[in-house]
Amino acid sequence: MTIGKKIKELRISRGMTQEDLAAKTDLSVRTIQRIEGGEVDPRLYTLNLIAKALEVSLEALDEKKEELVQQKINSENQKWYALLHISGLFCFLLPPLLIWIWKKDSIEGMNKHAVQVINFQLSMWIYLFSAAMLVFLIIGLPILIFLGLWSTIIIIINSIKVLSDQEVRYPFSLNIIKSL
Repeated sequence: MTIGKKIKELRISRGMTQEDLAAKTDLSVRTIQRIEGGEVDPRLYTLNLIAKALEVSLEALDEKKEELVQQKINSENQKWYALLHISGLFCFLLPPLLIWIWKKDSIEGMNKHAVQVINFQLSMWIYLFSAAMLVFLIIGLPILIFLGLWSTIIIIINSIKVLSDQEVRYPFSLNIIKSL
């Protein structure tokens, strides 16, 4: 049985109209109609409102509750991964290290992302230092500018990829740290 049909069945068994349910949940009647008709899958917050109004547990409404909770957790983790990656824009190791230290135990997969970001940062420091040495030969300045633009673009692309649940990759990053 779909969640919409389950809500409709519970609503009718309690002698409620769609208008009654909408009033108790502060949702629109159209939203209730769309949920019951299977046009939309309600979010966890909406399901909580409906469960409270129907005086049932959330589990009684939706067997997919665990899936919804997991989606919310994954979404939250992706935000932290993106913050970790974007913190590399500052060209300092401190922001990624602080985020990693703070979230390493509470977010699964944080170590993998932190290793990638820190290895990229260390690689960029090596490349920038080498280019700085070449400034005296005039070729170093264009290399410094190129490295700055290139690293910024790669960091932004990887931050966006992480939010879209895609695999991130830092080209030309040295594998200095194997794991944290």
